[in-house]
Amino acid sequence: MVRTVITGVTGRMGSTLLRLVRDDMELDVVGATEKVGSAAVGLDAGLACKLGMLEVPVDDSLAKALGKGERQAQVVIDFTSPEASVAHARACAEAGVGLVVGSTGFSPAARAAVAECSRRIPVVMAPNMSVGVNLVIQVAAQLAKVLGGSFDVEILETHHRNKKDAPSGTALRMAEQIASALGRSPSDFVTARQGETGVRGESHLGIQALRGGDVVGEHTVYFFGEGERVELTHRASSREQFAHGALRAAKWVAGKPAGLYDMADVLGLKVRP
Repeated sequence: MVRTVITGVTGRMGSTLLRLVRDDMELDVVGATEKVGSAAVGLDAGLACKLGMLEVPVDDSLAKALGKGERQAQVVIDFTSPEASVAHARACAEAGVGLVVGSTGFSPAARAAVAECSRRIPVVMAPNMSVGVNLVIQVAAQLAKVLGGSFDVEILETHHRNKKDAPSGTALRMAEQIASALGRSPSDFVTARQGETGVRGESHLGIQALRGGDVVGEHTVYFFGEGERVELTHRASSREQFAHGALRAAKWVAGKPAGLYDMADVLGLKVRP
């Protein structure tokens, strides 16, 4: 069983992860954390999340939650915030513990900080842990390569009203993969249009965002050609699929060599050099 620590355990994703890890025969919860000052600190993680006694205390320090010796954690699953994830990555690097990061909204500097830690430990970092959406991203890149540059590409993403970043990390990852397939770069991304925009640039790749209600996540990529249109859509109806993907990543990353991986590696969708 892979010894696992869950950060932000009383959050929406944290409590879901705790429940699923508790019920998984290949994973063992050995630690849990919450931010300093949380009312959950010091409580049993299972009781704090209304899941029953687990005999795992909630700590306000990841270094402490990782444990030592035979009971030291092998992997941490982190769905907190970019700032917290960077601190968690550094704690994991110090202890030699693998990390799965599902937080979104990273700045280039924060992403670089996590990447630096991956020189010492294995890190799976992905803006979306859903198995389905990662397959869609790969298929979208393949479609782009086959359809070629004569098709205009637009991505539309929709999320709940409380999402803090836009465009979503998933939409950006999809755009990056499509751009790579077409020989384009992020400089071709267009995330806003207003006023007299002029004719659409031939190399442009549009990314637009909608926010409202309780939408878990929807992503559609459009390929507009002359006389035809291809649409590829993924809709998430529950946050559990993100957690299921994270558990799959946790099992995969335990024992892997240091490096920065993503869900395409976990799912065997690409060959690393």
